[in-house]
Formats: sequence, structure tokens, C-alpha cells
Amino acid sequence: MPVRRSFSTVALMGNPEDRRVLEPLTVLASHLAAHGRKVLVSEALTDGAVPAAAGRVPETELVRAAQLVIAVGGDGSMLYAARRLAGLAVPLLGINRGRLGFLADIGPAEMLARLDEILRGEYDSERRLLLRAEVTEGGRVVGGGLALNDIAVTRHDPGRMLEIRTFVDGNYLNTHRGDGFIVATATGSTAYAMSCGGPIVAPQLDAIVLVPICPHTLSERPIIVPATAVTEITLSEAHSLRADVSCDGEVTAELTPGRRLRVRAATERIELIHPRGHDYFRILREKLHWGHDHHSAGRHPR
Repeated sequence: MPVRRSFSTVALMGNPEDRRVLEPLTVLASHLAAHGRKVLVSEALTDGAVPAAAGRVPETELVRAAQLVIAVGGDGSMLYAARRLAGLAVPLLGINRGRLGFLADIGPAEMLARLDEILRGEYDSERRLLLRAEVTEGGRVVGGGLALNDIAVTRHDPGRMLEIRTFVDGNYLNTHRGDGFIVATATGSTAYAMSCGGPIVAPQLDAIVLVPICPHTLSERPIIVPATAVTEITLSEAHSLRADVSCDGEVTAELTPGRRLRVRAATERIELIHPRGHDYFRILREKLHWGHDHHSAGRHPR
């Protein structure tokens, strides 16, 4: 039976520019302090936004000082926190204040009740795959980063089609003409990749999804490869176009002819915590409005 942790020090994270997160941050800090937990927040929060029950520490020290990190906001806040937790044995919990959240799966109305259960050790946890990107030129690394959802290559110049060559484990896959290319984890299969026609992959699978963005041919299809695969991407040298490389939506490098992007599974993982009885398929139904029967007032089949 897994050892349950007491989480004596809890770090709260949220976008300091999003006023929707300030109230739940304050409520969470007061609640945790009342239950004997030490609460930390980032110095990036302004004085008026810092909960009275919380201590302020530099952002670089925040996650290292905690035994549990709670991200308040949408999936963007979860992705930001996850990248900073990579390689640390600190789990991540999400409180959803965004619009469409697949990662932050606790709503504001149930926030405190679910938190109490988790503090009692009543929770489910799972370790999710991360991707590492490296852009090289002449054998030298010139950019890259980590991603929980996806690494995307997108056109830098609007109105110009990219010509992208892809290789999997050194084997030539295809030359893609279109707006770009996505390398996604199973976690990220419900993000950018899904909007580009990629499949939904259960997050328990160690798999990587390769999805072309707006390909200029009807024969292009997404491909699922094992998490052990190494994907390499180059731009055609026949054109002088540039592309942006983004990790979870954050541009971290530029891809040009002569440079090579290599994407592989990272050695680090991220641990996500969910309320007991977490049901991934329920989240899909709620977020994508599946299973609604108009003839039976929205009841789901049993």
C-alpha cells in the first residue's frame, strides 16, 4: 500500500495578473493554515494579493520548499507549474478557474472539501510523461525546453507554408507541407493536437502523438509512436523560412534551415494528484459534452 504524505508545507501558484485566482488563493491559504500547514506563495504576487496566512519566497525557491504544489487557474497554470516541478518529488494538484480544464480537475465549489480529503491521504496519484526538446546547429544546442502537453513547430511568418521533414528513430517519415507540426504526449492529446485532428490518448499510456498542422494534402494523418521513440524535425533548405519551436505554448527556440529539432521523452516525470475516484472519462464527457441524451434529461447510460 503506497505511503500517504502529510503535506506539511504547501505552495500555492497562480497567475498574478488573473484576478479570478486571488480569492481562491486567499481561501486556500487560510484553510491550509487553519489545518496546521505552512503555506508559501511566490514573491511575484503583489502585496495586496498575498494571502495573510502565506509566506512569500522567490519563485525559484517556491517549489523546492514545498511538499505539495497547488496551481489555481486553468491548464496553463498547471503547465507552468509542471515544468518547474520536473525532476522534483513534489506532486501537483490543480484547482480549475479557467474555461476548459483537463488537468486542473477540481472546481471552486468542491475545492475545500476535496482538499480536506487529500490532506487526510485520500487521493489518487499518477506520474505523467514529459517531453524534452533540443534544437541543435552544428552539433551545438541552441534552444529547447520541457513540455507536459506538447512541443510545436509553427510558422514564424504569416501566409507562408512550411516544408517540414520528420524522422522517427532515424527513419525518414514524411515531408509535411502546411502550417506546422506537433509532437504531443498522451496528456497533450486533448490540447493543441486534438484541435488539429489528433486522437485522444488515455494519459496512462506512454505514447507520443505526431500531428501535422493544416497539412496541404488529404493523405496526411496523425501517428502514434512509442514513448521510447526520438522524433527529429528539420526545415527544407530550399526555402529560407523560419519556424517557432514552442514548449506548452511558450516559444523557446527558432528553427531554421540547417538546424535540427530533436524531441524525446524526458528522464523527468511529473506526479499529478487527483481526488479519490478520479475518472478520466467523466472529465472527457464534461469538457467535450459527450453522452448527453436529450430524451432523458442528460442522464448517462449505466
